[in-house]
Amino acid sequence: MAKTKEKLKAIKLRKQGLSYGEILKQISVAKSTLSLWLRSVGLAKRQKQRLTEKRLAAALKGAQTKKKQRLFITEEIKSKARNEIKKVSRRELWLIGTALYWAEGSKQKEHNVSQKVKFSNSDQGAIKIFLKWLQDICKIPKKDIYFRISLHDSAINRLSKIQKYWSEVTKFRINNFQKIDWKKHNPKTKRKNVENKYFGLLNVCVKKSTNLNRRITGWIEGVCKYCGVV
Repeated sequence: MAKTKEKLKAIKLRKQGLSYGEILKQISVAKSTLSLWLRSVGLAKRQKQRLTEKRLAAALKGAQTKKKQRLFITEEIKSKARNEIKKVSRRELWLIGTALYWAEGSKQKEHNVSQKVKFSNSDQGAIKIFLKWLQDICKIPKKDIYFRISLHDSAINRLSKIQKYWSEVTKFRINNFQKIDWKKHNPKTKRKNVENKYFGLLNVCVKKSTNLNRRITGWIEGVCKYCGVV
């Protein structure tokens, strides 16, 4: 008799749109038993919609929990890594800047032996370190540093904001960012840094710097030599 009452109650709850999990919280039976009781119970469209919404909500909650866990672990790893760096010496800055230019700077080639120093990047951290390196290590005065921004033409309406952004990043006045190299926009692009996240590519250039470029090449060769790779 008790089981009959529980079965009727389970059927009633199911018809109200409750999930198996919700019903089991009110009726203490095995899930297999509940499944047998309810296998012939149909659900109205509204009840099915409720269950679907509940599953979506549960999935979203699970995704949010995983995201929080991922962010926590990421910050924990980054915090530990930051503390491993500690103070950067002048020599270390010299080598860091040399490696940055090695990766992202314009090199002299046989067809262009007079290439000036030009460093191109969109990462504000890399830009800031390179500017510090130029001024502190290479002793380049601010007046000899100039900029060109490479932009897709789809960003023309945001030009003033982009110029202001790079001015704030570099601590150079905004009138230093008037030279723009426009590129044809591809509407099918897979780039993630689009619209308000897009600030183009900043080219940091140095006037009369052919010999400095040659000197940097020597530093790069020295790094290879004393790392034992050549």
